Amino acid sequence: MMEAKPLPESPDDISTFHIQATESIQQRWPRTLKQGDTFALFDALGDCIAPDLTPGGIFFNDTRYLSGLQLLVDGQRPVLLSSAVENDNVVLNVDLSNPDIYKDGQLVLPREILHIRRSKFLWDGTCHERLAIHNFDARSVKFWLTINFAADFADLFEIRGITRARRGEITSAVIGNAKSIFRYVGLDDVERRSEVGFDPPPSKLSKNQAVYVLELQPGEQTAILVAVRCTNSSRPRPEQAGGFSESYRAARRGAQHAANLGGTVASTNELANKMLHRAGADLSMLVTDTPQGPYPYAGTPWFSTPFGRDGLITALEMLWLDPDLARGVLKYLAANQATAPDKRSDAEPGKILHETRACEMAVLGEVPFGHYYGSVDSTPLFVLLAARYHERTGDDETLRAIWPNIEAALAWIDTYGDRDGDGFVEYYRLSETGLTNQGWKDSSDSIMHADGALATGPIALCEVQAYVYAAKKEGAALAAALGYLSRAVELGKAAEKLRIAFEQAFWIEELGTYALALDGDKKPCKVRASNAGQVLFCGIASPERATRLAATLMMPEMFSGWGVRTLSADAPRFNPMSYHNGSVWPHDNALIALGLARYGRKRAASAIFEGLFDAAAHMEMMRFPELFCGFPRRRGTAPTLYPVACAPQAWASVVPFALLQACLGLELCHAIGEIHFNNPQLPKFLEDIAINGLALGEARVNLRLRRRGANTEVAIVSRTGDIAIKITQ
Repeated sequence: MMEAKPLPESPDDISTFHIQATESIQQRWPRTLKQGDTFALFDALGDCIAPDLTPGGIFFNDTRYLSGLQLLVDGQRPVLLSSAVENDNVVLNVDLSNPDIYKDGQLVLPREILHIRRSKFLWDGTCHERLAIHNFDARSVKFWLTINFAADFADLFEIRGITRARRGEITSAVIGNAKSIFRYVGLDDVERRSEVGFDPPPSKLSKNQAVYVLELQPGEQTAILVAVRCTNSSRPRPEQAGGFSESYRAARRGAQHAANLGGTVASTNELANKMLHRAGADLSMLVTDTPQGPYPYAGTPWFSTPFGRDGLITALEMLWLDPDLARGVLKYLAANQATAPDKRSDAEPGKILHETRACEMAVLGEVPFGHYYGSVDSTPLFVLLAARYHERTGDDETLRAIWPNIEAALAWIDTYGDRDGDGFVEYYRLSETGLTNQGWKDSSDSIMHADGALATGPIALCEVQAYVYAAKKEGAALAAALGYLSRAVELGKAAEKLRIAFEQAFWIEELGTYALALDGDKKPCKVRASNAGQVLFCGIASPERATRLAATLMMPEMFSGWGVRTLSADAPRFNPMSYHNGSVWPHDNALIALGLARYGRKRAASAIFEGLFDAAAHMEMMRFPELFCGFPRRRGTAPTLYPVACAPQAWASVVPFALLQACLGLELCHAIGEIHFNNPQLPKFLEDIAINGLALGEARVNLRLRRRGANTEVAIVSRTGDIAIKITQ
């Protein structure tokens, strides 16, 4: 048996990789752009003036290529008029004006004479910006426009608070009269370059500043183009990048292509439409093309990279509407599945990726996340997604291609995942620098006993056993569909054996819930936590206990009014401002709602949808963040934001679609060509919705659903191909 690292016994033993909350991301950096492997965070004026440990700037492959960008009019910051990212997330538009400008005590430029419009977007590793300046005065105006810029090439993990003993060297130079270049040669011998180009050339250009001396006649307009190009010698790209107009058209086309979900959902409720549109636009922005297909990067700023768990859950939440995303996730994770043991990266044969990073610290091994496998749940979720994807699509070709990967994942579950042979999958930390807790609640203090004492490993989480059960039970159906009949029987028996053992070991009668986990001594962690809600999502709970658990989840200690908390308010470690011990995570609530609906608890599922919808109404752009604080809902107050939450984040972005599926009891089965609505119940804020272009194989259907009192009617507007609609009450 391989030795496992115990979990910490004290809250002082925290993870090396926690994110320091030095300021609120949403307050300091409210404008986010992402395209491919590039993302950018700007303030409301379109600048990024990034002190240490703040994530503003332009990033490429988890490295900050531009840490400073500031626009000045005669040495002063402009006045903000408006600032917003367009609905499709492609362009950030910022409208500015000049303040009162004085020289030698005399007013030389009254405020609001100049209108400056900044339009910024990302394409192919370059941040393009157009500055349009318009003189609205009745006289000519002369002024200086200054653009300050800087590059620190900080690794994202440095920004998260990790101190490095050594770094590479930064040099800079001015090329001609229109380009300034920053060059960083890292300790990994990779050259990273930021090229800041200007068109037309400025009046004066230095390594960190461009100055334009402008004179505009009454009503005259002029434009300046700025391009920040990020290059990396380990991933070379063509020397010549496209200009502003060409790149703008390409970015628009790319966004339109990414937005082509398998179907669309619209409502007669304007706010609900806004929420649904934002969800789709954010997912489109986060999805990145890989050689294996589309993959949803987890979220900006901290997780703009492929994460196994996040990608799998995002694909599960979107499977009914967009199965193509699931295919891309499955193929990418199969291609990056571990094939050999590696203690440094917590890798074992058959294990599915936790995350991958391309930054310098990851390449050098200063952090273990180059290809890191410290996730106990990604592997069973991979099998579960494969089974549900096949049920949804009947895609034999893809499933046969990755069947060896599925078998390798199942082998990991039964060997490395269950080293002590008790039938439960536990996590062990083999890497001294890896994650302490390796479930979705990976904070170092997130697994505890009823007295608040932290559990020691190896840890068997309740939801992980449910994932394994579903992986084996639904994997049995997949094996049978592919003709592996004996394997199907074997997996079915293993699933039932696990179900019986789980009920005996995890149910806590006095709490009306399943234990959060079993610790290394097989003692249950007797606390009420949202993890038990995810058990329902996988169907391992008996109907009687599911009814008890549903009531527990909706208790005031668990349900804040905005959503289900990660930890009950009566637990010793409850803190509504914590990352995992009392906060509300939208994706967690979506899985819980799907589980509640599975057991017929539609009223509870609707309550979760209604609470989260009301929460979204208070959030900018109706965008669900990664999490928010778990304070109780009070009349006339908004939910409290968590300061360093990612927004957008993939598995939070798709929550409205998952919650809609839960309330409608929606299931799609390719084998029988049927879309099934099981006791559909639209929540109170939705009276009428249209689902258009819903595909099942080659068939398509447009549907309209209307709430009539306690019932919801489903009507077929049009359909093409052989597709059946079944409705049960």
